[in-house]
Amino acid sequence: MSTISAESGRRFYRDADRAMLGGVCAGLAAYLGFNLRVTRVLAFIAFLMAMPLAVIAYLAAVFLIPSVSRVDTYEAKEPPLSRKQRRRHAKQQAAAAQVSARVEIDRRCQTLNERLARLEKHVTSRRFQLEQELSRL
Repeated sequence: MSTISAESGRRFYRDADRAMLGGVCAGLAAYLGFNLRVTRVLAFIAFLMAMPLAVIAYLAAVFLIPSVSRVDTYEAKEPPLSRKQRRRHAKQQAAAAQVSARVEIDRRCQTLNERLARLEKHVTSRRFQLEQELSRL
């Protein structure tokens, strides 16, 4: 175990859920915090630049690095969502975010209206007019 994985408490696994071939790129992206597409593009460039070495390294990683599925690690009581269900769930979350944004905008508008009302009351008061006349002297 390296000092990095010992200090951070995380380990490098192949990601079986997001795998295209063996899950090495998905696991590497998750471990390092990179974008998965960027990691796959870099791996493809490595395959083009050093084909035999990259293929041997990838196959070694597939056979030596353990594979972990998020479904296995989290005891899911519900089956995984289908693509249609994920889209519906994403739309519901977006709608909830829009509602909360509207509530926040309404709250801000209300506080601005209250501040404007206080300002109008002050500007139209006799005391404000008196202060204006005294400042002109």
